[in-house]
Amino acid sequence: MHHFQYLNGVLHAEDVSLAAIADAVGTPFYVYSEATLRRHMRVFRKAFAGTDALVAYSVKANSNIAVLKILASEGAGADVVSGGELMRALKAGIAPSKIVFSGVGKTRDEIEAALAAGIYQFNVESEPELEAIDAVAQTKNTRAPIAFRINPDVAAGGHAKISTGKSEDKFGVPWSRARDLYKKARDLEGVEVKGVDVHIGSQISELAPFEAAFRKVAALIADLRSDGATIERLDLGGGLGIPYGEGATPPHPEAYADMIKQVTEPLDLQLIFEPGRMIAGNAGVLVASVIYLKEGEAKKFLIIDAGMNDLIRPALYDAWHDIWPVRETAEPREPFDVVGPVCESSDRFAAARALPPLAAGDLVALMSAGAYGASQTSQYNTRPLIPEVLVNGARLAVIRNRPAHEDMIANESAPDWLG
Repeated sequence: MHHFQYLNGVLHAEDVSLAAIADAVGTPFYVYSEATLRRHMRVFRKAFAGTDALVAYSVKANSNIAVLKILASEGAGADVVSGGELMRALKAGIAPSKIVFSGVGKTRDEIEAALAAGIYQFNVESEPELEAIDAVAQTKNTRAPIAFRINPDVAAGGHAKISTGKSEDKFGVPWSRARDLYKKARDLEGVEVKGVDVHIGSQISELAPFEAAFRKVAALIADLRSDGATIERLDLGGGLGIPYGEGATPPHPEAYADMIKQVTEPLDLQLIFEPGRMIAGNAGVLVASVIYLKEGEAKKFLIIDAGMNDLIRPALYDAWHDIWPVRETAEPREPFDVVGPVCESSDRFAAARALPPLAAGDLVALMSAGAYGASQTSQYNTRPLIPEVLVNGARLAVIRNRPAHEDMIANESAPDWLG
């Protein structure tokens, strides 16, 4: 569910017209519904009511400080994958005791910053990383709380590029090495084993892959405990999909929670979750203006002012986003290729998409763009990062400004010898 609907023939975010926002900030822009963000966090947390669960929102999905503040006020922790995301989470008021640090390439500076902040857990993804965390922690005369991210060799995810749990993926330690690594970690002075971590992919639309992976990990925990390891936490990652409009209907969080409770209840563990897309995805849309309608030999192109630098998911993952006209119409639909102005053939949002007749100046909304939209934007073709707008009822605030071209190149310089 989200809070984007037509009111008096115009698409609104809560009680604010998207056309009015376009008049105020120009296009393209992202707009987020605060009510939707709060509702999704509450639905997820309610599904695990009665369990010892930490919901650590995946900051990479949407890292705007305002979004993080909203989720912090709903009790969320944070799953971070860089020193910058750690800084954002702390600035947004998320307690270090609710922050887990994931990712395969943690640098020593990032490890040091996380230790200084006092984060809850490092999710360790390789033996060299274990050794680096141990070394840094010993220089600080402390012990780093860790869980190994175990790769269960389970296929999942809506696209090969967002599957993370197969044996050939770069994430996690091999299943065959898990027990040996836990034994090694117990002998290190700079780390303290706390739990096990697993994350198998993103935009997963059925429960079976989750259950297969989680049951494998539950059996591993029994083995680790028999080896003498103290396992008190189980981080089950994220990955629960959302309905983008292409037909898939992912499981409801309650069904997801029921399955997990059946698998984990005998283990007496704290559970950690890292939802991102499920919280932010349907809470945001990308609004763009039509620049031209171009007639090709065999198809029609709708050229809009948003590009793949503003929303890369269709180019990167062949991702589907519903496209709604901002002004409601019952006119007959016809197929259009919806493309942007970036100088790449992959700058295409939809092929042969059925849309009503649209003309230059009309507005369209690319739905379900709140996750991995703004956080993946770039300034390719020297196109400015686009504004992000937050709506609360009838109120709106710009939470990221569009920079001027002068601002974009202010940090660049030419050496003296170029004159």
